[in-house]
Amino acid sequence: MDILQWGFIVIIAVFFLYRFLPVKGVVQISVQEAKEKFKDSNVQFIDVRTPGEYKAYHRKPFINIPLAALPEKAGELDKEKEVVVICQSGMRSMRAAKILKKQGFQKVYNVKGGMNAWV
Repeated sequence: MDILQWGFIVIIAVFFLYRFLPVKGVVQISVQEAKEKFKDSNVQFIDVRTPGEYKAYHRKPFINIPLAALPEKAGELDKEKEVVVICQSGMRSMRAAKILKKQGFQKVYNVKGGMNAWV
């Protein structure tokens, strides 16, 4: 293999690691741990699914901010409060958590398994 092929392999490996490894500072929590946070008025609950998915099935107190709208809507959230993020499976909410961390949110939680795990 020449240097170009090795470089290509390294770039692909870095891409997959960046894409799928947990983000530093994003805490994975269970559905039960998310439910326990419902009692805390200093926690913001964000559902990043599409409006159709949210309308079909959602849990209070989660509010709907679709993933595509999150970068511009994040300014409406309080950076001083904790944020719990959920989607259908946990993948989009992890991307949302990364966006929030990059925008300066300190305490961001991703619900493992998303709405699929809700009991």
